Amino acid sequence: MADLQDQMKQAVAAAATEQIRSGMVVGLGSGSTAALMIQALGAKLRSGELCDITGVTTSFQGEVLAAELGIPLQSLNAVDRIDLAIDGADEVDPAFQLIKGGGACHVQEKLVACRAERFVVVVDSTKLVETLNLGFLLPVEVLPGAWRQVQGQLGAMGGDAQLRMATRKAGPVVTDQGNLVLDVKFAGGIGDPAGLEKAINNLPGVLENGLFVNLADQVLVGEIAGGVAGVRDLQKRG
Repeated sequence: MADLQDQMKQAVAAAATEQIRSGMVVGLGSGSTAALMIQALGAKLRSGELCDITGVTTSFQGEVLAAELGIPLQSLNAVDRIDLAIDGADEVDPAFQLIKGGGACHVQEKLVACRAERFVVVVDSTKLVETLNLGFLLPVEVLPGAWRQVQGQLGAMGGDAQLRMATRKAGPVVTDQGNLVLDVKFAGGIGDPAGLEKAINNLPGVLENGLFVNLADQVLVGEIAGGVAGVRDLQKRG
């Protein structure tokens, strides 16, 4: 299954890279599928198929990878536009609402997605769901001094919020912004992503949450059909 999933990711990353044109400012997303897209973009720049590309990364990890591949980079503050942003997602519902933040990069990811003229989401078919948050927890980035307070407030809203702990270091996960992450489960999933996104972001101590509402313009889905990896251009419902 791992090999098939890798094939799906490769196919969809390649399809997304086909939308990049010379002269573009491109938002470079985070995560495994986005990393494949960054690698494909680097190859096109080296071959001369593309030129005059400026990348804006959504994570330190992506910045390191893009720099290694020779992709010219600028900060979000240094560009006057982002023509196209390409990023993955942890869950996508039929209305193109997303949960992101599995890599704890959702603050910068949302800044780039909001700024982009077009936001293209690249996923494999395992990320498609009918209802958000049934299978993947909702990340909420919080100030370190407020995590217990926010945990209690999310509990009052019906969310079971747990501090995300690191796996290869002692203590909690720390984001690129120096904050902590609460992973939240709402019983029955999230039925009103737009309302919940605003409600959580209104809590004192919250920097941002992983609900991406009405931001995705296109969702490309890697899938296996007849043993061959292909890409489906998903149509929005609702």
